[in-house]
Amino acid sequence: MDEQLIQKINKLQDAFATVGQHNPVDLPQIAVIGSQSSGKSSVLENIVGKDFLPRGSGIVTRRPLILQLVNIPPPKDPSTEPAEYGEFLHLPGKKFTDFSEIRNEITRDTELKTGKNAGISPLPINLAIYSPNVLTLTLVDLPGLTKVPVGDQPRDIERQIKEMINKFIDRPNAIILSVTAANTDLANSDGLKLAREVDPDGNRTIGVLTKVDLMDKGTDVIDILAGRVIPLKLGYVPVVNRGQKDIDTNKSITKALEYEKQFFDNHPAYSSKSQFCGTPFLSRKLSMILNHHIKATLPEIKAKVASNLSKYQSELEQLGDPQDDQSGGNANTVLSIITEFTNDFCMVLDGHSNDVSSYELSGGARVSFVFHELYANGIKSIDPLDQVKDSDIRTILYNSSGSSPALFVATSAFEVIVKKQIRRFEEPSLKCVSMVHDELVRIANQLLNKPAFKRFPQLKEQFYFVVTNFLKTSVFPTNKIVTDIVSMEQCYINTAHPDFVSGQKALNIVAEKNNPTKLGPDGRPLPSSRSSNSNSYERSLDQEMNLPKENGFFGSFFQSKSKRPTIMEPPPSILKASGVLSEREQMETDVIKLLIQSYYNIVKRTMIDMIPKAIMLKLVNHCREGLQKELLKELYNPEALKELMKESELTVQRRMECKRMIEALNKADLVLNTV
Repeated sequence: MDEQLIQKINKLQDAFATVGQHNPVDLPQIAVIGSQSSGKSSVLENIVGKDFLPRGSGIVTRRPLILQLVNIPPPKDPSTEPAEYGEFLHLPGKKFTDFSEIRNEITRDTELKTGKNAGISPLPINLAIYSPNVLTLTLVDLPGLTKVPVGDQPRDIERQIKEMINKFIDRPNAIILSVTAANTDLANSDGLKLAREVDPDGNRTIGVLTKVDLMDKGTDVIDILAGRVIPLKLGYVPVVNRGQKDIDTNKSITKALEYEKQFFDNHPAYSSKSQFCGTPFLSRKLSMILNHHIKATLPEIKAKVASNLSKYQSELEQLGDPQDDQSGGNANTVLSIITEFTNDFCMVLDGHSNDVSSYELSGGARVSFVFHELYANGIKSIDPLDQVKDSDIRTILYNSSGSSPALFVATSAFEVIVKKQIRRFEEPSLKCVSMVHDELVRIANQLLNKPAFKRFPQLKEQFYFVVTNFLKTSVFPTNKIVTDIVSMEQCYINTAHPDFVSGQKALNIVAEKNNPTKLGPDGRPLPSSRSSNSNSYERSLDQEMNLPKENGFFGSFFQSKSKRPTIMEPPPSILKASGVLSEREQMETDVIKLLIQSYYNIVKRTMIDMIPKAIMLKLVNHCREGLQKELLKELYNPEALKELMKESELTVQRRMECKRMIEALNKADLVLNTV
């Protein structure tokens, strides 16, 4: 039963071999790591009992080798059935009985994928070895760690190898087999360093100590085995491999295993524990660990296969089948995409989209924000008097009176100033149009990121062109109505508006402000106040009637006497108000300012109300109602459909990947259903 479990995992590995590193299911496996000089290859060959791995200087293992060992009974007829053989997944049905040919095929297929310049590749080689002399076991042989690039190797070869190894050992379901030479300092072991980065507590790392027979006389690895140096939960196993001299003299692995057994049986430090040393014990221990691990992770594997199968089937459905226009498929697809796009556009504007975010404002809510926050606050912040000086108002008052100085505050002066200030509403109103246009483009861009448009890049490009052009052309009539609203407010000043402060009321407010009435303890005006006001009024009349020589009607128009024109001299070419305002001028200026502020507040309310309505009518609703018609007119063209419906290479590639993944997951599902 335990061997069957490992064989099931082997079948899962074969099923996922076509998807390479993109395997979505974390399968239980034993990843073998170590430096180039640690004796990794010798350990694997001893476990298999055959010479089958490439040897040489530098990096020999340049691709992951998934080594599946399958225990089979001895053949009934050795003359017709091979006792031991190997099969590569990329050469199905071909049995390799000569293990030197297995070595040659590993080299050939490696060079096919990586070239001959010592490059590396994460694409694994799957090799199954069937023999009555092995325990059913699965190991992944990874490239040996190196520090210095040799020959044509890339300068960052160390980083590349570490990244490849990490992709295997970082998975929670990977058992890490860290190979270290016993005649080196364990603290400097490259394999253990890398293992501790992903498994700091040593829960899924097993150590193998090679070259135990090459240690200095009187030294041993007893402290390491006892966990007193670098403890590992799965412990350490010491082994003795063939040396380079043994390999050069073709010493068989059978004899090497006999020598290993004698070494541990007769060694004074290991003889009492020899049953826990050597390659046979290592094989049994690895098989037992792998079986326990498979049993523990099987429910999780089943769940992952089911969820990933559902995910990839859903994605393949979204990608759709390759387009075949013989039955009008292109036309139907374009029509469907246009309808879905315009419906989604309206739903996003109305806030009825299925993708309502709790994180940020989107769609129509952003348009509302532009209207009621940005535009409204922008209009409210405009001060009609921040660009009008008192001297400007005084000059306008005199100019609007013409040749006969006005007896009362001139209406025309108020209108001149307020009209000029109303024109200031045009810029923020047009900016509001621009901002709403940008929000509509933003909605369109979000919808153009849907899978249908990723599938057809040329259709997406044309969609973008038609939609943005339609929105752009809709801006012109919107700008026109906005400027018309501003001009409408500017051309007719409605002084009869119920909210407008009348001229008389404005005079009273200014008079009260300049000469506040003083009240007595009983709340009645004090007599002195009336007398004072009366005397002030009389003095004002005397000043206006007697007209002293030095102070005419324009007496305060100049800063000093030296700048005033003398009798019989023509006035200066340019006359500007620069002197201190008289009491009357100050009163008239204050009245004009009060009237401007009052009327401006009325127009502000009108603009805040009317401009969003105009934009909704001419831009937003126009796009909502006319976008589908425009898209149909521009895109639903039989002659252009073939070009528009050309799929992107990414879509074609992704569809193939999904199909491969679904095929692998279906195979995996069938295998798991037999467990």
